Amino acid sequence: MNYSPSELLAIAAARELAGVTSVFAGVGIPLLSAVLAQKTVAPDLTIVVEGGTIGAQLIPGRLPISTNEMRVAYRAQMLPGITDTFLFAQRGFLDMGFVGGAQIDRYGNLNSSVMGAYQAPKVRLPGSGGANDIASLCRRVIVVTMHERRRFVPQVDFLTSPGFLKGENTRQKAGLLFGRVSRVVTHLGILGFDEETKAMQLESLHPGVSVQDVVDHTGFELRIVEKVAITELPTASELDLLRSLDPDGRYLGDSPAPASAHKDH
Repeated sequence: MNYSPSELLAIAAARELAGVTSVFAGVGIPLLSAVLAQKTVAPDLTIVVEGGTIGAQLIPGRLPISTNEMRVAYRAQMLPGITDTFLFAQRGFLDMGFVGGAQIDRYGNLNSSVMGAYQAPKVRLPGSGGANDIASLCRRVIVVTMHERRRFVPQVDFLTSPGFLKGENTRQKAGLLFGRVSRVVTHLGILGFDEETKAMQLESLHPGVSVQDVVDHTGFELRIVEKVAITELPTASELDLLRSLDPDGRYLGDSPAPASAHKDH
């Protein structure tokens, strides 16, 4: 069955939520994957959105484009203020955070603020929003992003959201005693972090993708685990459901496939 790299990315990210009961999801593919997970591998999942919505039942084909629009509040369990939402995270109530970013480095630090020097940036991005809080306070954090060399950089231009900072125990030394970045899900594979050094490592390849594809699309030396797994193919039911949630492709968009990836299965 045909599928795009961004569809595979969204499905792989949704599978990471199996058994999870609460997720703090950013708008875009993270929210799309959270809704997909709620309808497949995580039926008890409560989706929390930054604008102050807890437990919404989002409507297929009408997913919100902003954290503050009323579509994100459809049949919600609670509509607290935005500060209360982050207090829930601070008190340890949110299991998982789902975020993206323009840049990520070998220790999982994210940049969604500026490209280039902060005082005179080449590009000014949307900024943190709640991304710093999510990365700092949720028990586990999954980063969802396309896998491109310009995104996977040796050092982020600006540290918007903390991963493991400089590796090893530097996150704890900085006072971030709670939570961690646990996975990076891309359209090429799934990456984790070495337990000692906290450096990023390749743990799973998506179908049709080689280790060399991932290395070529990464701007720093990437650790490769001894036995790299292969991601299961998207099922027809997963693809049908995903496309019903985002029929016009607003969330998925277009994305490049690696040279050796096969899109027909």
